[in-house]
Amino acid sequence: MSFSTALRRGLAWLASFRLRILLRTAFLLLALSVLAMTVTVLQEEKQRSYDNYQTSLSKTKEQIIARLHHPAGQLALLNPRWDAASAARGRPLLLPYSAIDFDDQNKVRNAIEMTGCLVQYPDHGSLCVAIGNNPWAGGFIYAAGTFASGPLEAHRIGDEFLDGAHRLRVSVRLREQSWHWLAPFEPLGNASPARGEGVRGRFTGYVELPGRDYTGARPQKEFRGWVWQSGKCLDNSAVDLENCPKTAFFSLRLPVEALRDALFQRDKPSWPPADLEQYQVLVEVLPPGDGPPLFASNRPGAAPPFALDQLTGLLLPGESLTISKLDAGRVSEVAQIAGRDEALEQSSPLLTRLIRKLPVDSLDTPVVELRDDIATPLGNYQLLLRGDARSVNKTLSVVATRLSWFVGAMLGAIGLSWLVIEIGLIRRIARLTRQTRGLSHAVPADGRLAAYDLADLRGGDELGLLASALNELLRRVKEDASREKIRAEQEKDMWHAVGHEIMSPLQSLLALHGSPDDPSHRYISRMQQAVRVLYGSASPSEAFERSQFDIAAVDLAKFIKTVAENAGIADLVCSGNEQPLFVRADDYPLEDVFAHLLKNAERYRQAGTAITLALSSDEHHASVNIHNHGPQIPEALLEKIFEYGVSDQPEAAAAGNRGQGLFVAKTYMAKMCGTITARNEADGVCFSLRLQRVG
Repeated sequence: MSFSTALRRGLAWLASFRLRILLRTAFLLLALSVLAMTVTVLQEEKQRSYDNYQTSLSKTKEQIIARLHHPAGQLALLNPRWDAASAARGRPLLLPYSAIDFDDQNKVRNAIEMTGCLVQYPDHGSLCVAIGNNPWAGGFIYAAGTFASGPLEAHRIGDEFLDGAHRLRVSVRLREQSWHWLAPFEPLGNASPARGEGVRGRFTGYVELPGRDYTGARPQKEFRGWVWQSGKCLDNSAVDLENCPKTAFFSLRLPVEALRDALFQRDKPSWPPADLEQYQVLVEVLPPGDGPPLFASNRPGAAPPFALDQLTGLLLPGESLTISKLDAGRVSEVAQIAGRDEALEQSSPLLTRLIRKLPVDSLDTPVVELRDDIATPLGNYQLLLRGDARSVNKTLSVVATRLSWFVGAMLGAIGLSWLVIEIGLIRRIARLTRQTRGLSHAVPADGRLAAYDLADLRGGDELGLLASALNELLRRVKEDASREKIRAEQEKDMWHAVGHEIMSPLQSLLALHGSPDDPSHRYISRMQQAVRVLYGSASPSEAFERSQFDIAAVDLAKFIKTVAENAGIADLVCSGNEQPLFVRADDYPLEDVFAHLLKNAERYRQAGTAITLALSSDEHHASVNIHNHGPQIPEALLEKIFEYGVSDQPEAAAAGNRGQGLFVAKTYMAKMCGTITARNEADGVCFSLRLQRVG
């Protein structure tokens, strides 16, 4: 088998899988395109995140600086270690102001609200405990806040007992030292305000005594306290506007000897005091009598104000903020804040590794550092904000993991669609292909179609209808093949009978003309040869194709001369036969070939024209051209006229012409290793016989 033949067969075999390969490749490419699109989107998102990271970090720095420039941020810088625990024990804050004008309600409110030092308590309570940043403003602790109560009961002048009025109890502790004051409420101005009008008064401070009797006790001059109670009820729907709970704002200045003494121990005092964190301030608002406090600064549930650790919310995971104080050329770290590593959703390790491997045009260095300075009344602070652009990989991985089920759903839909088509269509097509692959070769061979039963592929869809039609067609072909087989057997039996009946009289005739020199002997022998060829065959065409020849050297010049003399055809001219010319042939079949050709030439020649037999030869072959004058053969029939059953005469079979003469001539010539061709010429048709020469 040549390479080209093998290649053609291989391509033909692959072509039978073309539809299946096309569909499967389409689904495979669709799935790959979804994956490629996903990877491309991840790469673009990573590149965008890297590009936006430095801008985002710069915005974060600006937000931090803006908050730290605010008085609340200044308060956090001056008190870096102040937290909820410090607020619970009443540790004083260092204010960004030199002092507080505690006598003016508006100034005090503005100061503490701007700095945000108020610690919020339940039931409308709040408190800010602080000191000023200027040591020469006096060693005082300031306390301001709010509480809710009914109408304030005032202390009567001359009453030795202070527990009949609303009062403040204030305690300051420092290690082994403590200071305690009790300050009853004393109104100022109009003691009986009109409805809706607030009350203004002061808290007069006394050193707290063990008992109730304060006879002879004198107020502390340095202890100053003011209170302003609103005239509006906390509950807008209250009916009793006189006795409903109302908000009261108070402001205190507490004289602490330890703070004042520290100012004069050195030439240059250290401020704030190094032991400021050890101070504990307790403020309570007591009602008249022995009831529980209306407000207590050690009450649970306090919400501290802004502190440096709250900057954590502005930092992303992997970012850090370092705050250092510049003091006389020395740098001391004040706070180290890191972005809270939030409990992110679970990410896929595979996606995390994939995102890390994706190439991007990153920054010059993935670690970004931003610096800035902030000035405060007590010195300058340096900020160092550090971030790593690679930290976005983790966040991107979490998002990709959360969205991966979309990609999985798309791939699942593609796979399900492929599976449906594979089971519902491709598999049925494959079965139909396998069952019908050898149908065109098997049916002519034996006619058995049992192996090609397609009944199980029938259905209501297009492929099922095709299988139904093909199955019905095969059933009809099977029936036709069965009938053809029966007809062939009957025809074979008929040929047997005809051959038997003809051979007997021919044998008798041959006995009467037994001499080889008798011309009748030759024709009787040809008749016997023809009967032997057809005898026992299923069909004439099969008989001609199976016939066996006795090839020998035949003098073609003498042969055509004999044929011309015995053909019984008028005006038959023979030329080129002067010298002997031996070829490989069998006498009787070759004579049949000439008989068929001359018979056709005589039938179609014009009246009064001659038929010529022209013999020619070359080194290896001998040729005989049989030419007549008459109509030409249609171009479409030049090749088909040598096929069995082809005739240009209508109703040829009814007239006894079976269209087998030229078929017999071509078959016999092929068995003798020769050829026969037909061609149209200007005045007629020429048949050319070509045989191999001997010697």
